[in-house]
Amino acid sequence: QVQLVESGGGLVQAGGSLRLSCAASGRTFSTYAMGWFRQAPGKEREYVAQITWNGGSTSYTDSVKGRFTISRDNAKNTVYLQMNSLKAEDTAVYYCAAAVGTTMYNYWGQGTQVTVSS
Repeated sequence: QVQLVESGGGLVQAGGSLRLSCAASGRTFSTYAMGWFRQAPGKEREYVAQITWNGGSTSYTDSVKGRFTISRDNAKNTVYLQMNSLKAEDTAVYYCAAAVGTTMYNYWGQGTQVTVSS
């Protein structure tokens, strides 16, 4: 079992920045990939970014490239999402997820709300 707890969400003005954190526990953190997803009101949950087990590779959805950065600290069992130049359309509940023993994301956090005011 893996437990994931997100933090760092909040209200920010357009153009501002936030850093989300996701603390993991329960399994060896450095052995699985991590991802961030988001769900805006009335929309499907969508992929935002992911990072491999050792941080050696990252990928992003097109709409956040150049603005968001995913990183991880395996010593702290934590993955981060640095979000810069935020836009109103980034408003959503953000979830971290873990792909443990599989290529699918099979563990999810409870989510943290990010609201960007224009």
